[in-house]
Amino acid sequence: MGKSKLGIIVGAGQNLDEIFQKIKMFNFPLCQMGFVAEDMGMFDPLKIRAKAQDYGIEIFSVFLLFKGQIFNLKDGPTTMGFVAPAYRKERLRLALEFSDFVKEIGTKYIVSHVGFIPDDEQDPIYRSFIPVMREFIEKCRTNRQIFSFETGQELPSTLKRTIVDIGLDNIGINLDPANLILYGKANPIDAVEIFGQYVKSMHGKDGLWPNRDEFLGKEVPVGEGMVNFPLLLRRLKKFGFDGPIIIEREISGERQIQDICRAIEFFLKIL
Repeated sequence: MGKSKLGIIVGAGQNLDEIFQKIKMFNFPLCQMGFVAEDMGMFDPLKIRAKAQDYGIEIFSVFLLFKGQIFNLKDGPTTMGFVAPAYRKERLRLALEFSDFVKEIGTKYIVSHVGFIPDDEQDPIYRSFIPVMREFIEKCRTNRQIFSFETGQELPSTLKRTIVDIGLDNIGINLDPANLILYGKANPIDAVEIFGQYVKSMHGKDGLWPNRDEFLGKEVPVGEGMVNFPLLLRRLKKFGFDGPIIIEREISGERQIQDICRAIEFFLKIL
């Protein structure tokens, strides 16, 4: 079993050199690159692919985002991903195009928050959501891609049931242990026992549980939150995990750089 590599998540932008120079600054061999689906026409996937090769950086995965999403417990259920009925048709259209876009970049993994998946398999929203996800993931399969669910907005047992109900073999999970805490859904250690076999990559992100009057928990620097990373990694390795740990810090500026550097030190001690 190989040792997991470290990477970083970056947002797509017009200045590709600036993006890849940031990745090189940390000596990361790989990254996860986020795109807003509605904006993909602004980018040339072949230029992105060539620039990554110039810098010697692997774009391990791309993160699919949509406009209009609200990342909290109050407004998220009606605005997030493919689950939200009002947005589903248009987002499926965009996602199918996005798969072709990613194929030109030359990346194997597409990651996304699909929304607040209902826990009840008889819920009409759930029953109409499954064929939509199946159509998109079949498109990914045609393009030799694996779709990885980003965790956090659903119970781990609900996510595993969803994967089984879709019934395709090109499905994985991008485990974000902090999101499981931020949305108040599960202890990451327990989650891995439920769906560990599907985990292809992990976000190196930490967080605190939400209080009763909060719509989301608080993201904090790695090592300052409630994620027990040493134990989590041991549990993941039991399932054969050797994918990358992609560091994510949802702030900007000098503090973000400092926190990423500390996260690198943290993970290098436990890998």
